[in-house]
Amino acid sequence: MEKKLLAERRDKKGFTQQQVADLMCMDISSYNRREKGMTKIRGEEWEKLSKILGVPVEEIYESDESQYFIFKDSSIGNYLGTNHIYSIPEYFLDMQRKYTIKLEDEIEQLKKEAKRS
Repeated sequence: MEKKLLAERRDKKGFTQQQVADLMCMDISSYNRREKGMTKIRGEEWEKLSKILGVPVEEIYESDESQYFIFKDSSIGNYLGTNHIYSIPEYFLDMQRKYTIKLEDEIEQLKKEAKRS
């Protein structure tokens, strides 16, 4: 999962990937893979990045974990049910959360309008 907070903070501070890579004592391709989410960033690396960028870890940290959903398949017949595991990208879940909030707000507005009528 791409580390957007890290990249945004690095840009805001005016650092290039090369500069951060040098301060992290790694080559630019290694740093680039971490920022793009292709390589996991270890705890001590998050700490070092926070010091380099002068921010708390919480402002740049993004988990490498995806959210997973397990669906129990309860098919009947000759087919033996199986469990299916699906990985849902975090951006999709965020989009769904925002849409749900929007719908809840619209429902509240409609309830208020209905009471006035």
